[in-house]
Amino acid sequence: MIAFDSPADSTRTPERNVLGGPLASCSREPLTGFFRDGCCRTGADDSGVHTVCAVMTKEFLEFSVRAGNDLVTPQPQWDFPGLQAGDRWCLCAGRWLEAARAGVAPPVILAATHERSLAVVPLDLLERHATPQP
Repeated sequence: MIAFDSPADSTRTPERNVLGGPLASCSREPLTGFFRDGCCRTGADDSGVHTVCAVMTKEFLEFSVRAGNDLVTPQPQWDFPGLQAGDRWCLCAGRWLEAARAGVAPPVILAATHERSLAVVPLDLLERHATPQP
C-alpha cells in the first residue's frame, strides 16, 4: 500500500502509472515528488508535471545544470540534499523529454512514473529508456 492510497481516504481514485497499474514509490532517500511523499504524483499546482521517476546519471545531471536546473548543489533551506548518479528523482516530464532529444535521458522506472507523463512523453520512448525497479 502507498501512503496516499490509505483506507481512510476510500473515495480517492488510486494513482496509476504509465502501464496502467498502481503507482509505485520512486524514492524516499532522497525524498522526492512534488508533494515530497516519495511518489511522482502531480496536481493542479504542479506546473512542471514532476511525474517521471528517473535514475540519475552523471550525464543527465550535467545536462540539467547547463539547462538552468541545478539538481546537484544541496539547498538546505528547501530540504534538498543535492542529487548524485544513482539517486532516483521525480523529474518534470518536459525536462526528461528534452534530455531524451539531447541523447542524455536518464533511465526510467515505469511502475513509478505517473500516467500524466503520457500527455508529454510517448510511452514507447519511456519504454526504450526503462530500467527494472530493484
